[in-house]
Amino acid sequence: MIIKEALQLRRDRLTFAMMFIVPIVQLVLFGFAINADPKGLPTAVLVSEHSQLSRSIVAAIGNTGYFTVTREAATEAEADALLQRGDVQFVVTIPGDLTKKLIRGEDPQISVEADATDPATTGPAMNAVTQAVNQTLARELKGPLAARRGKDGPIEIVLHKRYNPEGITRYNIVPGLLGVILTMTMVMMTALAVTRERERGTMENLLAMPVSPLEVMIGKIAPYVLIGAVQVAVIVIMAKLLFGVPFVGSFGLFTVATLLFITINLAIGFAFSTLAQNQLQAMQMSFFFMLPSILLSGFAFPFRGMPGWAQVIGEAIPTTHFLRIVRGLMLKGATAAQMSEELAVLALMLVIVMAVAISRYKVTLD
Repeated sequence: MIIKEALQLRRDRLTFAMMFIVPIVQLVLFGFAINADPKGLPTAVLVSEHSQLSRSIVAAIGNTGYFTVTREAATEAEADALLQRGDVQFVVTIPGDLTKKLIRGEDPQISVEADATDPATTGPAMNAVTQAVNQTLARELKGPLAARRGKDGPIEIVLHKRYNPEGITRYNIVPGLLGVILTMTMVMMTALAVTRERERGTMENLLAMPVSPLEVMIGKIAPYVLIGAVQVAVIVIMAKLLFGVPFVGSFGLFTVATLLFITINLAIGFAFSTLAQNQLQAMQMSFFFMLPSILLSGFAFPFRGMPGWAQVIGEAIPTTHFLRIVRGLMLKGATAAQMSEELAVLALMLVIVMAVAISRYKVTLD
């Protein structure tokens, strides 16, 4: 029996490889890609006073390591749009009367607006802002402003946590669970579609039917679209009633994005079923796909806290783009124009996955 089992394991190369690949992938992801203290977060600045002091403050904020100034907004409306689309994580606003108020002995304010849909990214960064501004003032307050150097905090840093003012973690987790649950269930269900036919001995009957590979795929995944829609309805209702998660965006746009995401995952599962030799291999492929979908999509850990190579992999995962859409609609009230790029990426992914699945579908038993 030992010899028999060893020979069978050797023949099942996919199972043998998964025993080594999965631990290595987990080690690499948790060791290098996961970072609970994200730095280099994209930041926009709205500077109304172009003085040496304001330039020094902006430079000091960038030198903290937590912020990377990527955009310079001209108006408040532009800065608000950047934050709502998710192009930046923070918006730092320096008022036009900063120096005048310091000279008059008043305490001016610098506004820092944060996208708080992911509360884990705001805390450490805000502490760094306060320290950077105080160090800059200690160095830059000269001449008529030197009298204020000894006062603690002559400039007040005001934090505005947008879209999640109270920093409630479930507002970030519950919408993310929608994408993770759909990925887990939809991929696994259709991953067994073709392999189940092969193991039950009904594959010959399927091949004898006058249907094309595209029609087979549509027939296999169509019933599960309805199941996925029911899952979404249950999750959204429970998110509202049990956890109080807001929904401020367009429900119609949410429906379109969700159906697109469900179809992508079903097509991915069908592609796995055309590659696998049996149901065990199909389940293994599904598990291997779900691992990065959970860890690299921004669900469990801040997406922008990951290194560049991990973000590149995450961008190739449908769950990453779906989470941005769901959180943007539910928490930010994002518009179709603001989410158009993410929707276009999902549509492109669907075309690619369907093409791969159809090309791999065998019309003979050989």
